[in-house]
Amino acid sequence: QVQLVESGGGLVQPGGSLRLSCAASITTFRFIGMGWYRQAPGKQRELVATVYFGGDTNYADYAKGRFIISRDNAKKMVYLQMNSLKPEDTAVYYCNRATGAMWDWGQGTRVTVSS
Repeated sequence: QVQLVESGGGLVQPGGSLRLSCAASITTFRFIGMGWYRQAPGKQRELVATVYFGGDTNYADYAKGRFIISRDNAKKMVYLQMNSLKPEDTAVYYCNRATGAMWDWGQGTRVTVSS
């Protein structure tokens, strides 16, 4: 069973930055497309960004130009650098597969953007 452990969230002022990290316990990590997702209060979970084993990335429109997804295959880690944060970015952020059947979700990491 794959374990996903997210970290790096916190309270940040509008315009600030955070870097989220996700550790995935799977030996074939390097071949798997990974994604960051988020779930805001009262809303459905949504896909924020994806990164594939070749390095190709995709972003939700609201994330383009502000967020950067990256991965370190040797460490089996996925990162999400979030800049110019807005109050509407407040959510619990999760990582998981980019496509296909999702693994069990981790606990997520909470991001709160507020002054």
